[in-house]
Amino acid sequence: MTTLSNALRHWQARGLPRLEAQMLLLHVLEQPTHARAWLLAHDTDAMPAEADARLQALATRRLAGEPLAYLTGEKAFHGLTLRVDARVLDPRDDTETLVDWALALLPADAPRRVLDLGTGSGAIALAIAQQRPLAQVVAVDASADALAVARANAERLGLRVDMRLGDWLTPVAGERLDLIVSNPPYIADTDPHLPALAHEPRQALVSGADGLDDIRRIVAQAPAHLAPGGWLLLEHGWDQAGAVRALLSAAGFAQVQSRRDLAGIERGSGGQYPDRRAQSSEKLSN
Repeated sequence: MTTLSNALRHWQARGLPRLEAQMLLLHVLEQPTHARAWLLAHDTDAMPAEADARLQALATRRLAGEPLAYLTGEKAFHGLTLRVDARVLDPRDDTETLVDWALALLPADAPRRVLDLGTGSGAIALAIAQQRPLAQVVAVDASADALAVARANAERLGLRVDMRLGDWLTPVAGERLDLIVSNPPYIADTDPHLPALAHEPRQALVSGADGLDDIRRIVAQAPAHLAPGGWLLLEHGWDQAGAVRALLSAAGFAQVQSRRDLAGIERGSGGQYPDRRAQSSEKLSN
């Protein structure tokens, strides 16, 4: 008889990390994927044949590089449980750093207009909407499939986000935001690590020869859509912080700075677009 603990040991021996093997086992047994204590209490239970077959199929796909979130259909992000699939990127834990930065700039007791560009699953927009209920959050994506995933997550979580289909800032033409935040594509099209990401949508990953094409577009377009004193925050690659800061400075942003991710790598950069009216008043008073 194959027990749950035997099944777990088998897939660990095949190369699955213990936590991932536990999550897949819980998933095929229709238990919450965080309920690892349940496995300890049932480790000598017989493994149902149907669940065993499903586990074999999912574990094989995981060993081939498919994201765990696609296999279980969900991902925990900043206190939310998101539904995800191959139409969107698997939300990374490090992106929570960008959300924390955004929240630090948004007062909890006052309305602010926030834009999430390239929302994908809606992770950033929904995390902000959950923590700042007075904020008016707009989420944009060029993929109708991705936007369908984000809308479904918003509805299931009961969070209000204005979802719009379109290319970067086009859907907010004529509007002014207090904060623009984005985790855009930033991988170079010749990056040797791309094959390992083959299961995720390429258009959400790759951005030209140096990975900065989309970031350049966002930085160039953002000033026309920011309210005086508004901020632009961008996630980028591990070696792109200096280049992104230079783009922000060249576009006229002030207080240009970077933030480190969970591994201590500069993974996000941003800046504040100056309030030209305040600067003019200061010059006149001098």
